[in-house]
Amino acid sequence: MQARVLRLAEKAAEIAAVAPRVETLTLTPGADDVLIEIRAAAINPSDAKAAIGMMPQAVFPRTPGRDYCGVVRAGPAQFIGKEVFGSSGHLGIRRDGTHGSHLVVEAAAVVEKPANLTSEEAAGLGVPFVTATEGFRRTGMPKPGDNVLILGLNGKVGQAAAQIAAWKGARVMGVVRRDEPYAGYACSHVEVVNSATTDVPARVREITGGKGADIVYNTVGDPYYEHGAKSLAVMGRMVFISAVNKIVQFDLFAFYRGRHAYFGADSLSLSSIATGDILRELLPGLATGSLKPFPIAPHAVYPFERAREAYIAVLGSARDRLVFKPQILNP
Repeated sequence: MQARVLRLAEKAAEIAAVAPRVETLTLTPGADDVLIEIRAAAINPSDAKAAIGMMPQAVFPRTPGRDYCGVVRAGPAQFIGKEVFGSSGHLGIRRDGTHGSHLVVEAAAVVEKPANLTSEEAAGLGVPFVTATEGFRRTGMPKPGDNVLILGLNGKVGQAAAQIAAWKGARVMGVVRRDEPYAGYACSHVEVVNSATTDVPARVREITGGKGADIVYNTVGDPYYEHGAKSLAVMGRMVFISAVNKIVQFDLFAFYRGRHAYFGADSLSLSSIATGDILRELLPGLATGSLKPFPIAPHAVYPFERAREAYIAVLGSARDRLVFKPQILNP
């Protein structure tokens, strides 16, 4: 199969210097693979970070992209013509990814697209919802009666975590760094705490009747580390998925006296098949509307010819979920 794909020949020194090219690449499915005609592929910050060397696992040359939605055109008979979506920690990083007209991936990795989602919406689920779910898998899934605090609420992983925690019946609180409401959807109330004007741990104790958070989901890392550590309930758990600076001041006494547990979650470690298993766990929530995809604004849909602009935007101030549509041929 001759596919039209984006290619990065080498690592760029900075995001402004990234130079994706549209090329033709021959794709050959194996016996256990499917060939997917891509209808939409999300653009993640990790795609752009890998392009500038922030992810040493990334190989070059390569086709970027971790998330996708499309139609199966070749492979085992039961998959032909199915609309499917998926994601991966390996696609676009260790092997060629989803930013192309077609994709070869293991048949066991694909998930049938819910009928109530558009291709763009399904493609946009990927990394944020997989990362949020994997973090909760590490700490233990939220349950009714749990208090869940999300640090970095309005990021895409933060929004996905808020949705999942609300779906599971937990009380959800989230921290933002300026005066703004929760930007996402949740099937129950999300209490917003502005860290610029509020003592976060004190407010968490107030909301929870003095108990604190059973689970702290830290999507930011060290800038919010102290807020999270001081907000934990006895036997509370905190999960980390990111860091700005690698080193924090660790209060060992508070840690063991609180009987706390800290976890790390890394979606890049997940294969396409493992990621597909996680996405299948979310299908019941998507079917009932308890979970909803990110809205995809028209201005957030890019053709391949504007790839450099898209990669710059996803690392910049853009708060939209960005996607490529291979069918758009003109900038």
